[in-house]
Amino acid sequence: MPREIITLQAGQCGNQIGMEFWKQLCAEHGISNDGTLEDFATEGNDRKDVFFYQADDEHYIPRAILMDLEPRVIDGILASEYATLYNPENIFLPTEGGGAGNNWAHGYCQGEQMSEEILDMIDREADGSDSLEGFMLLHSIAGGTGSGLGSFLLEKLNDRYPKKLVQTYSVFPNNEEVSDVVVQPYNSVLALKRLTLNADCVVVLDNAALSRIACDRLHLTNPTFAQTNQLVSTVMAASTTTLRYPGYMNNDLVGLVAALIPTPKCHFLTTAYTPFSIDSVDKAKSVRKTTVLDVMRRLLQPKNKMVSTSPSKRSCYISVLNIIQGEADPTDVHKSLLRIRERRLASFIPWGPASIQVALTRKSPYVQTPHRVSGLMLANHTSIASLFKRTLDQYDRLRKRRAFLDQFQRQKMFENSFEEFDDSRAVVQDLVDEYIACERPDYVTKGQ
Repeated sequence: MPREIITLQAGQCGNQIGMEFWKQLCAEHGISNDGTLEDFATEGNDRKDVFFYQADDEHYIPRAILMDLEPRVIDGILASEYATLYNPENIFLPTEGGGAGNNWAHGYCQGEQMSEEILDMIDREADGSDSLEGFMLLHSIAGGTGSGLGSFLLEKLNDRYPKKLVQTYSVFPNNEEVSDVVVQPYNSVLALKRLTLNADCVVVLDNAALSRIACDRLHLTNPTFAQTNQLVSTVMAASTTTLRYPGYMNNDLVGLVAALIPTPKCHFLTTAYTPFSIDSVDKAKSVRKTTVLDVMRRLLQPKNKMVSTSPSKRSCYISVLNIIQGEADPTDVHKSLLRIRERRLASFIPWGPASIQVALTRKSPYVQTPHRVSGLMLANHTSIASLFKRTLDQYDRLRKRRAFLDQFQRQKMFENSFEEFDDSRAVVQDLVDEYIACERPDYVTKGQ
């Protein structure tokens, strides 16, 4: 029985990642760029209907809603070879497409004004599903549309579909470099409040780490957005393989997420993937023998992680799930886990089970990869608190000087007070404290 997932793409970043994701999914399921099934796609034991549905003429159409407040990126998608893949009724662009001006409040308030039209699209997609499992939101938290409209969507999904799972792939800004968005710390903190309170699971990716991986692992000197987005789509496709190629375990999103999130608040996941290969890189240079132990060991290395955190001495894993794709023997997995434990390559929380969970999954028969085994790690690690702390420090610096607040005051919700700012900051601080508390042995008993 399919458990459908509706993908919501908000803003420039969300739609660019979404485009790469659908390209990847089409390739893996043998679907051509106009939605028809390729002649060679004869193995029917995959679940296409988790992410696609069939139109009357047998075309496969993504269960995706594309939203942006300015037309440039969506126009680009509609001018690409994948233009006819999407359902035109599921594309939302306001008639005056001025964008959100990189301002959270502007994106959020426009979402409120246009909520009826957006929610109609979501309801229509949900009604067309047999047993909807949840929603997947793709967005960034630094700009205006992804963070503001994305925040509005998270609140609405919680109200309308309280029993459905909401997972997000959230791209965090590169905190180490000067940004062209001056109000980025404000946008990030306001969006983080919603990600904390209204999402069930947040997969954190950040631009600094993505660029670093593109340079180090793929030897690209100046990685383009398209190339870093390809890395994100690889991770997204790998994290959904157990749903699309069902085996014995983790066949639905709830099962996948439940094993990783011990308490409702601590639902921010880091990812790592190995080995990366990109079409434009000389294959001969990147192919090496991959074993399960190799892959599992590399997943634990900080340089393969897609988020830049600063672990302290006490930082540890709360939970780890490795999704191993390809020709992997369960006995190899068992040996690898023993090896990792013997060498203490990963330190775990003192109050819970200290082990790595492994899900074995099939690879798509239609996509040839140079590697025999590849792996994705989804992990809940306490060092993620350092990322939120960095964001709060930047926020405090601006807020203390009341810098750039006039842009927010123009919007109704900030007209009379900045209560929303203080409230959001308190929620994010709470989150940081919760992750730090997880490192203590008395975490479970202290709250009683």
